[in-house]
Amino acid sequence: MGMIKKVIFFSLFFQIMPVLASTPASPVHFIPSFQATYSTIWEKGISFKVEGKQTLTQQKPNLWHFEFSADTLLASLSESVTFRATKNAIRPLNYHYKSRLLNKKREAKLTFDWNNMKVLNDVESKPWKMDITNKTIDRLGLQLQVRYDLIHGKETLKYDVADGGKIKHYTFKKGKTEQIKTKLGTLDVVKVIRTDNLTDKRQSYFWFAPEYDFLLVRMEHHEKGESYILDLEKVIEL
Repeated sequence: MGMIKKVIFFSLFFQIMPVLASTPASPVHFIPSFQATYSTIWEKGISFKVEGKQTLTQQKPNLWHFEFSADTLLASLSESVTFRATKNAIRPLNYHYKSRLLNKKREAKLTFDWNNMKVLNDVESKPWKMDITNKTIDRLGLQLQVRYDLIHGKETLKYDVADGGKIKHYTFKKGKTEQIKTKLGTLDVVKVIRTDNLTDKRQSYFWFAPEYDFLLVRMEHHEKGESYILDLEKVIEL
């Protein structure tokens, strides 16, 4: 995984109990629309800083759009997902990834077909279909799903993620409540640890603030002499 992709992946981090796609949608009280700005510092001998924005908006009843964008002189990245929600979870419909590093570009689109339990992966205009499970989610929507599960008091955090042309299994452990200093002030936060890839040389930690609907306010990832540190700069309700 390239450096820029790693930085953005861990910045986004992160993150489905389904209904049939043909089932009529009913209004669901979901996480309020917001825009959050994050700064991420990647360190491996030198420091590399990336600033990105996440935006969640409701397009119509039971239809949301979540996106992330970051742009520097050398690289840019954007991710977005359109999804529906139940009272317990979210279900992705369309996911789009686009990145640029110097002159190297990459694009991927995922279209979820819940009636046939398939996802159409279109990477670099080379489409193929893949089986999915009832709980499959996209890589970007995962962060919202973790937040949603924390809001609903879930202790077991396990997810099937469509990523890289395969279904990957992510697991997280809900830790203790702590106090940390942020740009929003000192907050009570819940620490979450990723456990499916936990080793002595690889750790990923996330801090979510209950006061802000479990918004991600800090992240740390350490791996083989590299580190990625994410901090919330500001958030506004839309």
